[in-house]
Amino acid sequence: MNASGGATGTDAWDHSFRLWDTYFALIWLATLVFVLGTNFPGWPVRVVAAGLLVPLVPLYVWYGRPNLRGEPPDERRAVGYLAAQMALFLPSAVLVGETRLMAFALVPPCFMMLRLRWALIAVTVINIAPVIGWALLWWPSAQDVFFNSVFGVVTLVFSMALGTWIIRVIEQSQERAELIAELDASRHEVSRLSSAHGALAERERMAREIHDTLAQGFTSLLMLVQAVEAELDDDLPQARRHLSLMDETARQNLAEARALVAGGAPADLADATLPDALRRLAARHDATFQVTGPVRALPAGPEVVALRSCQEALANARKHAGSSATVCLALTYTDETLTVSVRDDGCGFDPGAVSGGYGLAGLRARVAEVGGTARVRSAAGEGTTVTVRLPVSPLRSPR
Repeated sequence: MNASGGATGTDAWDHSFRLWDTYFALIWLATLVFVLGTNFPGWPVRVVAAGLLVPLVPLYVWYGRPNLRGEPPDERRAVGYLAAQMALFLPSAVLVGETRLMAFALVPPCFMMLRLRWALIAVTVINIAPVIGWALLWWPSAQDVFFNSVFGVVTLVFSMALGTWIIRVIEQSQERAELIAELDASRHEVSRLSSAHGALAERERMAREIHDTLAQGFTSLLMLVQAVEAELDDDLPQARRHLSLMDETARQNLAEARALVAGGAPADLADATLPDALRRLAARHDATFQVTGPVRALPAGPEVVALRSCQEALANARKHAGSSATVCLALTYTDETLTVSVRDDGCGFDPGAVSGGYGLAGLRARVAEVGGTARVRSAAGEGTTVTVRLPVSPLRSPR
């Protein structure tokens, strides 16, 4: 009857049922002693009454106990078991009034195994029928009939109260079991959804990483290949310079791919500061670079976001601003913010008309994850400026 089905719950239920076994055995033994020890009626009748009580024990062990442990108890078997019990108990209780003590062990199973209406009928028979039968058989004094009738009514009321409490406990246990089952199902569903959400978040993260590193690197390689093809006949020095950039970009892409697989820091930041990494990045994109403010070491999170934002902005500038556009990359340190800005004087665009892809949307999502802001300012013919501001730990003045 434990909803969780765990070993601890099973042990607890087994322990509580052993207490019920002990209770049944004590009531049965006390009843047997009272029946054999009373002064009336004579000993042959008392022996017969006691003999009728003996089969109650194997009946309980073989039929009653297994049915009580059922979830829920088999009502048809319960009716048969209780009918057999009453067939032994009622004659014994009619013969010897002390047998009625056994009712304290017979009443609870009625409520535990039967529906309420049938349980009330069975309890009424167990408490009232022995008094009536005993009075008709032995014709005791009016005073004895009165006291035994009062005792029968009191035990009936007590039995009904006890039965109501038992039913309430059983209903609460069933409700608790249902709630635990629902909670367990909800926990599994939450775990499943959490795993699905984690997998989706990881796919989105990998998509952004690939877009901001490998895809941008391959785009740069394609643009350099086109530049080299145009320069081979007329400008060999410039073609060699672009070939050198192609070699550097390919090596950088390989390093980024290894970093992605290993789950480590970006290759540009693996052995360099953020200004050095951005300086090399600007050189690969033929952009100018400047640093403002006191340079200091920062947590990996803001530095990675700053680097990825610059990679995205520089790649977009080279793809959309035009080959003749001038691109400027600026890095600014203040006490509480780290700001990177990529500005070009190219053809510009309408930021509100851009949708889809991992470009600006991915940049904004990445910046928002660390509590920063990303602003894109552009218009047709007026160039584009991408500004990213990231919160960082305040700069502490030396004591």
